[in-house]
Amino acid sequence: MNQKRTALIVVVFGVFLGVLLAWKSFTYTVDPGEKAVIFRKFQNGLDKENVYGQGFHVKWPWDGVYTYDVRIKEAVSTMEVLSKNGLTIKAELSYRYKPVDNRIGYLHDNIGESYHEQIIVPEIRSATREVIGKYLPEELYSSKRESIQDEIFQRTAVSLEEKDLILDVVLIREVELPEKLKAAIERKLEQEQASLEYEFKLTRARKEADRQRIEAEGKATANKIINSSLTDKILKEKGIEATLELAKSNGSKTVIIGSGKDGLPIILGDK
Repeated sequence: MNQKRTALIVVVFGVFLGVLLAWKSFTYTVDPGEKAVIFRKFQNGLDKENVYGQGFHVKWPWDGVYTYDVRIKEAVSTMEVLSKNGLTIKAELSYRYKPVDNRIGYLHDNIGESYHEQIIVPEIRSATREVIGKYLPEELYSSKRESIQDEIFQRTAVSLEEKDLILDVVLIREVELPEKLKAAIERKLEQEQASLEYEFKLTRARKEADRQRIEAEGKATANKIINSSLTDKILKEKGIEATLELAKSNGSKTVIIGSGKDGLPIILGDK
């Protein structure tokens, strides 16, 4: 009885193991962020046209499955390059890349899984050396930095697109110059900043002077117009009107007729 029970257990375990192995040989799973292609051993080899997305799939046991991570990845490259004037510059770049999802089969057939080391890294380095070689160190250090990294991106992106790869962005993270050159560039930038600040102050002072001049000219014109319109008769008339208004006001007062300047009355109040 014990021998029969042991044999039954062995048979059940063997069947279970066989089913499990058969299940694994007939199926495969593509995880999130991945794409897969199949090498059909007896059906014309690599199926480049059909790309399989995440989930559970069925295949023949003799077919091979190649899975690619198609999420955007980031890498950093540090290199020494020569500037336009022959000085050595150490530059650190970061870049983001990914395969073209529906071209995984062609990528696997033409390049393989090591596409980053074989294609992307050499292309980035080549474009960086070529672009930076057209600029002076101070341009890379300050004013032309964004233009330089954009040019590196454009050159590399075009080349990678032909190889079924996508370049998302290229960023110059750090630029290391010789210390003497770095100090000279910083002094030059400080002088340029001081010059711009001085120009701003001069411009503001000129604008304030123009404002004051225009204001003074306006006041002078207004006074000239008023003075030309004030005759002796108008002044006397205005004086009489003012005297009458004051005479109507409350409180005792003394009016002296013809005793003021130009014959205008004088009003003397109590206090």
